[in-house]
Amino acid sequence: MPDTFAPDRAGQPPGEAAQPAGLGAADAAARLTRDGPNLLPGSAPRTLWDMVRGVFTEPMFLMLLVAGGIYLLLGDRAEAALLLAFVFVVIGITLAQERKTQRALESLRDLSAPRALVIRDGAEQRIAGRDVVRGDLLVLHEGDRVAADALLVQGQLTVDESLLTGEAVPVDKLPAPEPDQPVPPATSGPLTVASPPDATAAGAPATPGGDGTPHLFASTVVTKGVGLARVSATGTATAVGRIGQALAATTEPSSGLQQASRRLIVQLTVAGLLLATAQILLGWLWDGHSLLASVLSGIALAMAILPEEIPVILTVFLALGAWRISQNKVLTRRMSAVEALGAITVLATDKTGTLTQNVMRVAELRAGGASFSPEGATGLPEPFHALTEFALLATPADPFDPMEKAIQQFGRHWLEGTEHVHADWTPATAYALSPDILAMTLVFAREGPNEHLLATKGAPEAVMDLCHLAQPERDAIAAEVLAMAERGLRVLGVARGTWQGPVDANAGAAVTTGSSANWPASQHDFSFSFLGLVAFMDPPRSDVPAALAECRAAGVRVIMMTGDHPATASAIARQVGLSDRPAVLTGPEIAALGDDALRTRLRQVDLCARLQPEQKLRLVQLLQQDGEVVAMTGDGVNDAPALKAADVGVAMGQRGTDVAREAAALVLLDDSFASIVAAIRQGRRIYDNISHATRFVFAVHMPVILLTLVPALLHWPALLLPVHIVLLELLIDPACSIVFEAEREAADLMTRSPRARDASPFALANLGIGLVQGIGLAAILLLGYAVLTGLMGAPQTWGLDFGQGLGLGEDSARAVVFMALVCGVFLLVLANRSPRRAQAGEPRQTNPWLLRMAAAVLLLLVAVNLVPWLRNVMHFAQPDSTGFAAAFAMIVGVGAWLGLTRRGAIWKKQRLKSPAT
Repeated sequence: MPDTFAPDRAGQPPGEAAQPAGLGAADAAARLTRDGPNLLPGSAPRTLWDMVRGVFTEPMFLMLLVAGGIYLLLGDRAEAALLLAFVFVVIGITLAQERKTQRALESLRDLSAPRALVIRDGAEQRIAGRDVVRGDLLVLHEGDRVAADALLVQGQLTVDESLLTGEAVPVDKLPAPEPDQPVPPATSGPLTVASPPDATAAGAPATPGGDGTPHLFASTVVTKGVGLARVSATGTATAVGRIGQALAATTEPSSGLQQASRRLIVQLTVAGLLLATAQILLGWLWDGHSLLASVLSGIALAMAILPEEIPVILTVFLALGAWRISQNKVLTRRMSAVEALGAITVLATDKTGTLTQNVMRVAELRAGGASFSPEGATGLPEPFHALTEFALLATPADPFDPMEKAIQQFGRHWLEGTEHVHADWTPATAYALSPDILAMTLVFAREGPNEHLLATKGAPEAVMDLCHLAQPERDAIAAEVLAMAERGLRVLGVARGTWQGPVDANAGAAVTTGSSANWPASQHDFSFSFLGLVAFMDPPRSDVPAALAECRAAGVRVIMMTGDHPATASAIARQVGLSDRPAVLTGPEIAALGDDALRTRLRQVDLCARLQPEQKLRLVQLLQQDGEVVAMTGDGVNDAPALKAADVGVAMGQRGTDVAREAAALVLLDDSFASIVAAIRQGRRIYDNISHATRFVFAVHMPVILLTLVPALLHWPALLLPVHIVLLELLIDPACSIVFEAEREAADLMTRSPRARDASPFALANLGIGLVQGIGLAAILLLGYAVLTGLMGAPQTWGLDFGQGLGLGEDSARAVVFMALVCGVFLLVLANRSPRRAQAGEPRQTNPWLLRMAAAVLLLLVAVNLVPWLRNVMHFAQPDSTGFAAAFAMIVGVGAWLGLTRRGAIWKKQRLKSPAT
């Protein structure tokens, strides 16, 4: 691609263009100093120390540190190392996520500042995009990325603005006069560009989208043509710059689990410390125990109360959940999104590249009142051969425009092996789009020196005008165009023509060099015959209808938010089955509505078209204010603010821009809409398992707390010591972080409604079941302990008299209760698996970790009974047959109690789901 600006390259009739001078070097340097570089300013990145300090001020991390410190004080270095290792893992993950979020604006700056070809001091220069200033003349060719917002002043361009508008079809740009300058001629002749005192007088900021405008925007791509454009805005003053500012000002929503866990952990920490302090003072001052014994008792109670498993659960479940989601081709960038996935009530999806393939295809041909659709066809009927032949001839041999690529693919496929393919033909000259004729013509020399064949394609009304059709014919064709446009198709008209030119021995050379005056000045000087219409579409993805149906079954509402035309949006929505409601909410309507009115209107429509970037952000925020949990999908720069503001932002990995990927919480590696549904499924499963694990934590902590606290209140000898609690943690921690995480999904996972926005696994409705389970288990074990020992010969305690019980000693009774407690932990795991699997007709699903945990329970029981050193450390005495029988009886009682509570929970859920209630 040559760097020299030449209008002839765009296909205009021959004529020399004067090279404008552009800005001077001194003037450009002064403007760069005044306005600053053509970059987006990024917020100052947080320092490493700030990030680490923020991590350590989180209550859940403080809890891990406190628990690790307690274990260190007790000399249990293994448990301390485990908890402290979790601290550093979480710190590493958090720091990595912080860095990724900061890369969003850096990526946006890179995108908005490509290298640029400008004219300065009368010569073309290629400079860094950051050095472009207002008033610069940009030289733009096919394939160039526009470096700044500008006004086209010479030539004609076709530009892909999908990064800003979301519309897949490129738009045509026509030149406009600069201030106090005449409109440049669209035909041959010199083109001059004057330099006004300041090119910023081009007017108020324009909005992207729409054919026939002169406005160009930073980060868009030229797909066809060549032109000169004067820069009107740089940096944050550009359209993409305003998006960058909105992205920087948008705050990321915090995770509901994080908020709930912080509150709960703070409350339990305060309660645990107060109760532990009271326990120490009670044992020291009231019972007359030594200070050391009282401190050990208080530490045991604190360890029993402080739920250090909760931050471990959140960390492990979300991290492993992100890994599981990645198996479905979805990359997790923010762990909080994993939890939010299960609560999604609205999925706001872009059209282009998300529901559609973002690849133009020929969808239909119309000729002579007949139509042809390639879908399912085995051959191209003869009446459509000429239409396809001349559409192909009117297309450059190496096109960049998506529609021209589609024409080439279609023509070469359906005309293969026929005489209608002319790959060796080279156009003698070409006529490009102009302000008054929105059509292009390629002229081919035939056998005789005066015979020429013309192939034309363009806007149907322009092609009809070139063909000089009668009004009835125009009306019939216009009706066909309207019908196709209402189905979301982009339509071009195609015509053929002939021209008998003068005999000129040098015509071939003149045509090639572009200096001959033999060619007519306008396409109107030729004679054309109308051949028909070619319609294009961006086809939907094949897996989208099934994914949308699954979303509906799961109670997730899908809303299309696109910058495309309403007719196109409606057509795609019908094809994929997105909505039965035909109403479309457009950008101009949104701009005219207040927040309350728009919120009401938004409840009634599922299609939003012709949206501006800030409108997508506004819609997401209004949906959130209306109580919805919003997931937003997108792939363009225009989607970045909404992706960041949404509860779950989902970017396309293959077609998405770096800005969209960096702003999103999730990235679809395969760009498949079905992967979103798979991620929602995983998010729901993860939340279910977090709820079960949290309920188990509270259930298992209740007997530990009560077996520590009640003996102190009743003046009994200590039943559980710190070493017992440490050993129990070897079972409790893996049960929380591994066994429950591996639980399979419930059968009704994707047929139930999304959970409420304020739902929490720490709510009383969930924890209450665990508390009841744990209290019952503790009551059975305490009763058994009293029966075994007869309260150690103290029948007068609080008026209770169990006599001498079964006559077991303190150490033997403690061993029996501990064995029953360990088995009770395993039974609690079984009781807190999803109750839905116990319903009739549902398949029983296995968890591979259950057998391993059962083996661990058996190994622990064998060790505490048969290893003398361990038995002595734990203050156990080996039970006799009576003790083992008592342990079995307590285990049976615990199993019966947990079975009863489980059935009660199932009955309650069925009752709540029953229509009669």
